[in-house]
Amino acid sequence: MRAFRAVALAAASAAAVAGAGLAATPAWALPNAPGSFIGRFHHTSKIASTVPGNGDVNPYGVAVVRRSQGRLHRGDVLVSNFNNKANLQGTGSTIVEVSPGGQVTQFARISAKSGPAAGCPGGIGLTTALAVVNGWVIVGSLPSKNGLAATSAAGCLLVLNSQGQVREIFRGHGINGPWDMTAVSYGGRADLFVTNVLNGTVAAKGAVVHRGTVLRLTVRFRGSRAPRLLAVTKIGSGFAEQTNATAFVVGPTGVGLGWGGSLYVADTGLNRITVIRHALTRQSSAGTGSVLTQGGRLSSPLGLATAPGGDVLTVNGGDGRIVETSPAGVQVASRFLDRSGTPPGNGALFGLAVAPGGSGVYYVDDAANTLRLLS
Repeated sequence: MRAFRAVALAAASAAAVAGAGLAATPAWALPNAPGSFIGRFHHTSKIASTVPGNGDVNPYGVAVVRRSQGRLHRGDVLVSNFNNKANLQGTGSTIVEVSPGGQVTQFARISAKSGPAAGCPGGIGLTTALAVVNGWVIVGSLPSKNGLAATSAAGCLLVLNSQGQVREIFRGHGINGPWDMTAVSYGGRADLFVTNVLNGTVAAKGAVVHRGTVLRLTVRFRGSRAPRLLAVTKIGSGFAEQTNATAFVVGPTGVGLGWGGSLYVADTGLNRITVIRHALTRQSSAGTGSVLTQGGRLSSPLGLATAPGGDVLTVNGGDGRIVETSPAGVQVASRFLDRSGTPPGNGALFGLAVAPGGSGVYYVDDAANTLRLLS
């Protein structure tokens, strides 16, 4: 469980955005517009606890398995844990696999003592950057020695086969605190879009720096052989980021691909969603992109996913809401998913994923260490 405090950063940054002539989304955005994706769902239910045998807590990443292979079963949900059993952030080492019926198995427990994972700078602390691509599981590591951001290190992306074994890591090339990720596959290749939150953040000692990035990693898959990193392109930069005593680090978090290759980014520190155009093909940074929506029902947006119709779904770290925004930038629907903590919903939500067939939304509840379903 983590408390989330980004209010001061959001307020200061909102003033800067207003000064730049960018309009914020009005607070009167419709609470439940007809035809909205989440508007059709009315129930939340607990699927299972996400705490494995070693006691890891603080579930972050969520990814749905689309095709059965090895120990990966179609329709199951993978969840990565950021904290160890002592609740120290940046020290979690497990991924659990949860069936729709609530059966939980440990898919992987990653050790930094041997094998490819030993080369991950700083060790293991699994983040929200979690994806299943071509039968491989890729997860981000932003490790800490003692649960504090002051001892964090650059980390890496860990590449696991369908048996839960680390076969490769991607490090360097601008990978520095991989915080969240989305992926798109085409044949034997895939593009991974990764947000990074440690560029100058620790050295700033809590001050805001505008150096957060979004990288596009092009990866080749070669059957049972370890995937190969072909290219890394910085397509986004200049995002606000800072270390935080309770939230560990605040910076660009969730990412999701939309129509026409537009990449949506949850710009947590500025309490907004931005969009990077031509994310699949661009060869240079778009900066922070253009503002899709800001303010309104947003409250420190963290996890992000795109709905089947193209709308953008985000979950708030500040108040436990899920918010749906159209590609035109209108917040068309919102509802509370969690009211635990003080204030209600604070620090409870992080990763989310659309359920198969658009039948609901899976999300993790950090406050209770559970995987839940909005349906």
